[in-house]
Amino acid sequence: MVDVLPGPVREQRIHLSEVVMAEGTSAETSLCNDALLPLRRRLLKTAAVGFGQLAFNALLAADATADDVAAGISAQRGGPLAPKTPHLLARAKRIVFLFMKGGPSHVDTFDPKPLLHRDNGKPLPFDLPRVTFAKQGNLLRSPWKFKQYGDSGLPVSALFPNVARHVDDLCILRSVHGTNPAHGGALLKLHTGSDQFVRPSMGAWLIYGLGTENQNLPAFVTICPTLAHGGVNNWGSAFLPAHCQGTPIGNASLASSAAQVKHIRNSRLTTKQQRKQLDLIAAMNRDHLKVVGKDQALEGRLSSFELAFRMQSTMPEVQDLSQETGATQKQYGIDDPVTQDFGRQCLLARRFLERGVRFVQVTHSDSEVQWDQHGNLYQGHTKNAAEVDKPIAGFLQDLKDRDLLKDTLVIWGGEFGRTPTAQGTNGRDHNPHGFTMWMAGGGVKGGYAYGATDEYGYYASENKMHVHDLHATILHLLGLNHERLTFRYAGRDFRLTDVAGRVAEDIMV
Repeated sequence: MVDVLPGPVREQRIHLSEVVMAEGTSAETSLCNDALLPLRRRLLKTAAVGFGQLAFNALLAADATADDVAAGISAQRGGPLAPKTPHLLARAKRIVFLFMKGGPSHVDTFDPKPLLHRDNGKPLPFDLPRVTFAKQGNLLRSPWKFKQYGDSGLPVSALFPNVARHVDDLCILRSVHGTNPAHGGALLKLHTGSDQFVRPSMGAWLIYGLGTENQNLPAFVTICPTLAHGGVNNWGSAFLPAHCQGTPIGNASLASSAAQVKHIRNSRLTTKQQRKQLDLIAAMNRDHLKVVGKDQALEGRLSSFELAFRMQSTMPEVQDLSQETGATQKQYGIDDPVTQDFGRQCLLARRFLERGVRFVQVTHSDSEVQWDQHGNLYQGHTKNAAEVDKPIAGFLQDLKDRDLLKDTLVIWGGEFGRTPTAQGTNGRDHNPHGFTMWMAGGGVKGGYAYGATDEYGYYASENKMHVHDLHATILHLLGLNHERLTFRYAGRDFRLTDVAGRVAEDIMV
């Protein structure tokens, strides 16, 4: 159940923990329990302002709904995507995930290992994991030099010279670890918290918990997502309501310039005709709902029809990058064939974020190289980093210039890292046992490194952050308690972090 109590009521957190009810419990029955009567009186006395806020919000929602229906538009404001008050004080309002599919090597990017350089070609001095993805050889040093940047002096490799200039904004997580050495399982684990079952994606959980801040665009957008290794499950809603799922804009096999929402224009009906059609459908279904009662699936479909109608005018405007200045497009690298594709994705992400989209994912992937360098490490990582380095740096700077970074959580990383040992002569195998991701903005400490891998970079060893811990921390930054954000399905309460998850409070300002 999502806690939607206003700020003054949330301050009674210790006492209210007994009042928060499981989904479907009668509020009247629970609150009228004799044992809770003193609590209720105290709550009413100390939280009058909060209940006033609730009443005022309800009046606003009712008024807005009446106005919108009169205009022939069904408002979402009071519907399933209505904004919800978070459990906690939120440090971030929105999130963008810069996903590097394939698994970038941490020991070649943000986690330098001097001993790896010294012992190049020697056997790994400790045991390999019980399960490995492929046969591994001896230690392989990084072909890139690391250099300290910024006031923090954090080291970044020569692969990311532009991102390195923003190192004082980065919170580098060097001890992330998962459980699955295969792409499919690792992608699902990172996106959904499970590598074995179909579960709601991280973005879907956030939308379920927080709702949307806009009326004319999806709450969750994924730009050029990969269709492999879990595909739609990585942005799907599974058993959560359908309105929580992500809306894909193109896919990884398309250039971002060609990425569009399918059927965004209706070539057969005018806007007025579509409005009449939707009004008729809504009226018929309202009559149906009076007979059958609440039907979440039907209400979700009706809501999606209305959103699709409004998107016809809003989405093309968001994707029209000609509205951006030449200087801004250059800042993202759109003027360069090497960086233009990912640069467009990052600029689109900024345009979605500033229009109230809650969760945006940007994926760097292609069918040939990705970040999966089992061989040709130098050539592959050089190519990939060159495509994303300038766009990411431009994105971070643009968010700062627009005063958006402070309450936007930016996350960078892949589904796992890579081994410090060689695969063949010049490649690295998959490594889920210790790898690096980084965050920026959204209430995290900048210029800060959290956790560590061992001296060669194989296993997370200090302040270990399992994927469940990562998810718990992300939800916390957005104001959600991962243990309370639950959904009852098939006889049990599910959550993104399953039965685990520890919030890394040390990384927060």
